[in-house]
Amino acid sequence: MNAAKPGSLALQRLYHWERTAPDRIALSQPMGGGVVRDFTWAQVADQVRRMAAHLKAQGWTPGSKVAILSKNCAWWLMSDLAIWMAGHVSVPLYPTLASGTIEQILTHSEARACFVGKLDGWAGMKPGVPASLPCINYPLSPPDVLQSCEGWDVICARNPPLNGEMTRGADELATLIYTSGTTGRPKGVMHSFGNFAWALDTGLKRIPMTAEDRMLSYLPLAHVVERVLVEHGWLHTGMRVYFAESLETFTADLQRARPTIFFSVPRLWVKFQNGVHHKLPPARLERLLSIPIIGGLVRRKVLKALGLDQCSIAVGGAAPMPVALLDWYRKLGLPINEGYGMTENLAISHLTLPGHNQQGTVGPTYDGVESRINAQTGEIQMRNAALMLGYYKEPELSRETFTADGWLRTGDMGQVDVQGNLRITGRLKDLFKTSKGNYVAPAPIEDRLGMHAAVEACVVTGANLGQPLGIVMLNAEAAARVAEPAARDELERSLAEHLRSVNAALDLHEQLACLVVVTTPWTVDNDIITPTFKVKRKRIDEVYAMQYERWASSDRKVIWQTG
Repeated sequence: MNAAKPGSLALQRLYHWERTAPDRIALSQPMGGGVVRDFTWAQVADQVRRMAAHLKAQGWTPGSKVAILSKNCAWWLMSDLAIWMAGHVSVPLYPTLASGTIEQILTHSEARACFVGKLDGWAGMKPGVPASLPCINYPLSPPDVLQSCEGWDVICARNPPLNGEMTRGADELATLIYTSGTTGRPKGVMHSFGNFAWALDTGLKRIPMTAEDRMLSYLPLAHVVERVLVEHGWLHTGMRVYFAESLETFTADLQRARPTIFFSVPRLWVKFQNGVHHKLPPARLERLLSIPIIGGLVRRKVLKALGLDQCSIAVGGAAPMPVALLDWYRKLGLPINEGYGMTENLAISHLTLPGHNQQGTVGPTYDGVESRINAQTGEIQMRNAALMLGYYKEPELSRETFTADGWLRTGDMGQVDVQGNLRITGRLKDLFKTSKGNYVAPAPIEDRLGMHAAVEACVVTGANLGQPLGIVMLNAEAAARVAEPAARDELERSLAEHLRSVNAALDLHEQLACLVVVTTPWTVDNDIITPTFKVKRKRIDEVYAMQYERWASSDRKVIWQTG
């Protein structure tokens, strides 16, 4: 039996806020054109009850799977709750998936229906949704979906709300969270209601959240961190959740929400930094911050422009945060806590302690979490009360993921310092050996490469080469600039200097032979990037490996790859 408190379970939290704070605004949803629609807890519960009545009336076997394919919005959260209230299991899909992956997940999960909501690329996704699968649209769904699928509002209008307090046990399956596919075919991670409740009870001891907090939901709710921190944090505390309208309005969305708690991936923290430097060059900003009184005014002005002046807890995760980036935000007055976790443990593993300088690590374990390093392989292994029930329909793979004594094999390598802080040193499967017989761990080198302002993503590779090499993808702004020869020459000089700086900090066998700059974007569509913006190393090798020898033997330190 899961050790979660019964009152912490998701549906019980909804009923609690429905009873105790019916008129409090729970969700703020932009509708376009500057219009924002607010939902109180009473309105949320009413719509959830009506949709649950509809789902229950379908007569499906209890525990049937129902999918959600949408960008974050109020109806996403209400769909999840309605699926649970009707006695079923939710299957969220990333809103950037290719049609083949969508079809694979819907088929593998045996989904009985799918909520198709707010999406940017529906035309490319549509072939992955079987024509025979019943679909339900949201008010913000693409026009084609609004015309072809039954509408949320229509269903809610004709169904009376489901009465009473339908509960689900702590050990019951709540959801299948499909992994992003970094290491191959997505796997359906099974989590129970008790897992989520325990994760929140535990997480709140490290990240205190209350009903007075505000969060902006913009990272995919199909991802474990957004699901735990935003959805279940919202249910647990009763805080107000705002939604982002679009990439173009993101700055305005942040200004509107003024979040008190903000989580982001390193790529976005770097984009924020680049945006500040675009208006205030680094040397000038550094000088202004060092001046008494003026420095404080500048800090407040910069954070207000970012929409983060009310942020009391900032967190980074999903990929390593470069120490230099953490230093920059700390000087700005916004210390960032770095976390570590994975879908299989509901992201409850390690997190740096607020107010402590533990940069370069992911901090100590959460209370109630056990962690160890395998002496032979250096692998991080851990266990907690929120470990997955297993991979859906994959009993053998599930067994392989755990040690004989029940510890989760993370696949990550790490070291623990004398204070008990964990430092991630790479992935077991990412290690490669050069022709000289030396092993190279690419992740720490990639952290350094990624600090260049023009670099959007990068990979260090080169198994069986004399020296490894780096491949970098330019961000959109830099890629547009290099169309001009002078700008391209300037960027090449800057990247060459960056390469020299990176190599100077590496052991000889790790130093990069060259830096290859690709101008063709790495995307979900060409299967190089996962929906969580992680680069698929195997796919990189498939695309570029034939050129590794030529690149590595070139006299040039920066090589442009246009194909």
